[in-house]
Amino acid sequence: MPAVTADTLTLPRVSAAHPTDTERPIRSVTTGPRGHEGEGFPVVRAFAGVSAASLDPFVHMDQMGEVEYQPGEPKGTDWHPHRGFETVTYMIDGRFQHQDSHGGGGLIGDGATQWMTAGSGILHIETPPVELVESGGLFHGVQLWVNLPKKDKFVTPRYQAIEGTDVALLSSDDGGALIRVIAGQLDGHRGPGVTHTPITMAHATIQPGARINIPWNRTYNALVYVLAGRGSVGSVAHPILPRQLAVLGPGDRITISAEATQESRVSALEVLILGGEPIREPVVHYGPFVMNTKAELIQALDDFQAGKFGHVPPDGLMPHRRTSSPAS
Repeated sequence: MPAVTADTLTLPRVSAAHPTDTERPIRSVTTGPRGHEGEGFPVVRAFAGVSAASLDPFVHMDQMGEVEYQPGEPKGTDWHPHRGFETVTYMIDGRFQHQDSHGGGGLIGDGATQWMTAGSGILHIETPPVELVESGGLFHGVQLWVNLPKKDKFVTPRYQAIEGTDVALLSSDDGGALIRVIAGQLDGHRGPGVTHTPITMAHATIQPGARINIPWNRTYNALVYVLAGRGSVGSVAHPILPRQLAVLGPGDRITISAEATQESRVSALEVLILGGEPIREPVVHYGPFVMNTKAELIQALDDFQAGKFGHVPPDGLMPHRRTSSPAS
């Protein structure tokens, strides 16, 4: 799980807690069920079983993989529509190609992020590149859906390519953890992702026996999702395992600790830390459309069928199928 690495001893350190700061308590811990997405790639439904109010402004999140594909096995999605929200695809291992009907696209991998604002409507495809399909290899990433408020539901679609080297890097106070700030602000350090809805998104690697204690915007909700490794969250050290999401209550700081002994194949505790300013508006969600009313949802379906989300480019990407080797 390389993502982006750095010498933590040379990075800015997270500031210490103020005497009046309070620790965010644990409200719930849930385990995401496994499923499949697109053409059949494995995912964990990270937000399953959590109330919409606890997640707001987030709508959905899949952990894609972690899986070691054999040659011919890598899969993605075909062309499909979105309206009313933003998709954030963060690739930790492996590579994904993206293309959309508004001219956005590129190759993302090893710590890079694509941030696509669907807004008024867009078609896009996410598929492993030909060489990955042919060779197989490690594939691991996350896709997060960030809701848009009513005033921004129909903004012009936008695409942001965020390289792994663009993220803001911080260290825990003891140097035992690396924190990558992808979007929003953490302890005065801002990530490169530009968002319509105020959020913070960070990926932390916490070495065995180490901990982080980070400041968190009091007006934001707070979620901690375990990508790999074992550890604990909160001042009472509530245990947390892979595929688990911790929803935190109000407060000023978040504490996450890694167990001193990890599984042999896992070198550290890997967590996503998410939070945002709740939108507190009605949400009607059906497939790739996230709107405020049922009427808007019906309109989205009609507009998609009428071709108002754009068209697949003549030279558009298509899912690659590995041809079988001839029999000997």
